[in-house]
Amino acid sequence: MFELKQPAAADKRELYAELTEQARSLLHGETDFIANAANFTALLYHTLPDVNWVGLYLLKDGELVVGPFQGKPACVRIPLSKGVCGAAATRRETLVVPDVNAFAGHIFCDSASRAEVVAPLVHDDQLVGVLDIDSPTAGRFDDEDGAGITALASVFIAALK
Repeated sequence: MFELKQPAAADKRELYAELTEQARSLLHGETDFIANAANFTALLYHTLPDVNWVGLYLLKDGELVVGPFQGKPACVRIPLSKGVCGAAATRRETLVVPDVNAFAGHIFCDSASRAEVVAPLVHDDQLVGVLDIDSPTAGRFDDEDGAGITALASVFIAALK
């Protein structure tokens, strides 16, 4: 049985390293996509400090559709041409947005969100969706968070193999 542990890391790099190991352990041996997605988002939501939404948007018929998540109800569908999620999916790169009000075309699914980081989920060169994390605090995310979230997205994708 997996036990949720609050990382005791003093800095972000250590925090993400510990969280990445927890995610590997949590997903190890399980191949069901929904089970892994649900547990993965719960792990991140309950261990990352100062977040108000963690979830997956999955690519279906050319748009992103909300998948397993933790937080308030979310936008159900996001066109690839809209918002931070659409931009990260289209570019296939992690986007760190310290202030969502400064991002042209940001979609306000939760008016309390002020910062966002989104990592694309790519499996066998195919876009599967994105990992989306929001914070109610402007400036919450930086490049270290971007690198950490990218590593976590890779752990999730590796569990699909």
